[in-house]
Amino acid sequence: MTMANDFHGEPRDFAIVIPVPTLITRGQIHIADKALIDHLDAYSAPRLVEYFDYDPCRMYAMDRMPTAPMNAQKASREEGRARSLGVTIEARYTVGEYDILILSATQSNGLETWLRENGYTIPPGASSVLGSYIRQNMKFFVAKVNLGEREKLGYSYLRPIQVAYESPKFMLPVRLGTVNAAGPQELFVYALTRKGRVEATNYRTIKLPSDVDVPLYVRKISLLFTKRCSRNRSAKKT
Repeated sequence: MTMANDFHGEPRDFAIVIPVPTLITRGQIHIADKALIDHLDAYSAPRLVEYFDYDPCRMYAMDRMPTAPMNAQKASREEGRARSLGVTIEARYTVGEYDILILSATQSNGLETWLRENGYTIPPGASSVLGSYIRQNMKFFVAKVNLGEREKLGYSYLRPIQVAYESPKFMLPVRLGTVNAAGPQELFVYALTRKGRVEATNYRTIKLPSDVDVPLYVRKISLLFTKRCSRNRSAKKT
């Protein structure tokens, strides 16, 4: 699962909390290249193409960076406070420019309290959503930006995070994101699978028009529009 976030704000304010069905190890976490998402976005964009039917009788010639360990005493205090709230820090990693924790919890209120105390912005009503994932025995993948590592790496944007795991349950938990939203959010999901089309089980699927035979006169309009755009770009250059 590759997650790219269009976050507006200071990097120190960025954090994600993603429920995952199993414990995630260090080797299952990677930082991806933003170009991967850009390529998928461009490839899936609506476009008009023209195909020609060739003569079937004609013959053709075959032509991770090292980081300083956390102070043991500080880590012990954090883990002690977490246990008192029913939260267990299962693992702790620094991958690229992100500090990552894998958490498990027994109490939704305790997990919400722990996240707030550790600088994560959790909106009112998050406890009930966290509780639904806790009842499913899910873990929590928590990440925020390591400002020192980000400065050393020199990236001006947040790179996508990749998490790999095996589970019989294929799901994309996004309810926490909806609770934390200031308004409507856009979510784009690209699914690469050997078994064909992927559809949501709890949302109605709306079919987009595709593979449509467009009348020939549309080609003339399209070419005319392209020429106008080309002239406008030339005018701006001069």
